[in-house]
Amino acid sequence: MTRVLVVEDEPHLLHALVLNLSTRGYTVSSASTGAAALAHAQAVSPDIVILDLGLPDIDGLEVIARLRKRTPDIPIIVLSSRTSSRDKVAALDLGAVDYVTKPFNVDELIARLRAASRRANTAANPSTITLGSVTVDLDARLATRAGNGDDGVGTEGPIRLTPTEWRMLDVLLRNPGRLITGPELLTAMRGDAENTENSYLRIFMQQLRRKLEPDPSRPRYLLTEPGMGYRYQP
Repeated sequence: MTRVLVVEDEPHLLHALVLNLSTRGYTVSSASTGAAALAHAQAVSPDIVILDLGLPDIDGLEVIARLRKRTPDIPIIVLSSRTSSRDKVAALDLGAVDYVTKPFNVDELIARLRAASRRANTAANPSTITLGSVTVDLDARLATRAGNGDDGVGTEGPIRLTPTEWRMLDVLLRNPGRLITGPELLTAMRGDAENTENSYLRIFMQQLRRKLEPDPSRPRYLLTEPGMGYRYQP
């Protein structure tokens, strides 16, 4: 799930934003001051930040600058009552990816959040990934093996994956290093409501490992976290 940090000093608006984002499936943390926002960002490592400029302790523009210094690639959406072009230009020049003025429409804000998240994921996660001698192009849906290279396995040429295997692989490879829980992975990949058992995931993971791993019995890239889920380890 996408982790969102909401920074807003107006309690009612902060509560409304947290509630709306949570009901839409986001993992939400919040802060009402600039200092708390910086501390939360360091502790939680959010995927995206929604930031009010008019904070009681540190100006929002300074918060943007500090966040960008710590995590240069984090998308920041400004949410502010400041409407002057000078403030907008300053925020965007400092590294904000979008600027929404108050009052605002929640659905529009969510749409901007989705767009910023997509842009960040595209930039951070290339579609072509190498697993030993295997190259996987997620966008083109192509997997090929270079031959008996250093891992000494497999036959050179294309590797056939089923649509379900591609869906599972897509979720894992686009989230390197991140634990994907069983329910989260099933929700992202299943084609119907009947395929909800953990055994369903185990079967397809075994198939993927046989096709992609140098040693399927001792997986190097597609890992199982017992009792929790699965992880792609680059």
